[in-house]
Parts: sequence; structure tokens; C-alpha cells
Amino acid sequence: MMTTHYDDANIFAKILAGDIPCHKVYEDDQTLAFMDIMPVTKGHVLVIPKYPATELSDLPLDYAQAVIATAQKVIKAQRQVLQTQGITQMQLNHAKAGQSVFHYHMHLVPAHFSAFAKHESASADQDELAQLAAQLSKAIDE
Repeated sequence: MMTTHYDDANIFAKILAGDIPCHKVYEDDQTLAFMDIMPVTKGHVLVIPKYPATELSDLPLDYAQAVIATAQKVIKAQRQVLQTQGITQMQLNHAKAGQSVFHYHMHLVPAHFSAFAKHESASADQDELAQLAAQLSKAIDE
């Protein structure tokens, strides 16, 4: 397997190191799920592994499985809290596919796919993100 160069100064690495805060939804020993600060729609959550992988091809299988397990928990919480069935699960590999942060991550977006047209166009309200992260986190723990 060819690995991609990992930049340990990327924003998600800084979040994992505790250098940059996030609105945490869920965390375990292999993953972290948190609110996207430039969401496509309300409730947009990112799931990342606690492993320095740039994209899926760099990610060991046990971490990929952990990301999927966390995504399942978050999706159930999103459906409960946001009262929606439609969740777009998306993961981009490499800049040519639209990846903008070069740490493997999965997007979980409660929306129809067409909502992605506005991704990263505006920042969300930080207080609203914190409140929604807490609600989603509580729903996972239930």
C-alpha cells in the first residue's frame, strides 16, 4: 500500500492534540466525532480516527472499522435529535476529489445531497454547535 504524506500540523491533528477546541459529539480510544464548523446543514458531524492517515488508503483496517462504528452511533443520534431519516455519508480522498483537510474524515450530513453545494460557504453559530453537540452526545450515551 502506498501511503500519502501526513502533515501533523493539519487542523484535525491539532484538534486531536488538544491545541484547537471542537464541539465534541463522541469520543473513544480510536475515534473522535465533532460538529463541522462550516456545516452543509444543521447537524453536520465529522468522524475522524485517532491515527495519522491522510485518506482511506492510509488507514489501517481496525481504525476504519472504528470510524464506521462511531458513524453508526452518530447517525442514530442525528436521526433522534434532528428527527430526520436522510443522512448523507461522504468521505473524500485527495484534493482532486474535494478533500480540504488532509486527515481522513467522514462527513455525516442530515440532508439531501444537493445541500453540499453550500459546504464551507459560511461558519455556523458556535453556541448552537455546542448545544447540538451536547444533545447528540447525550443521545449516543442513552
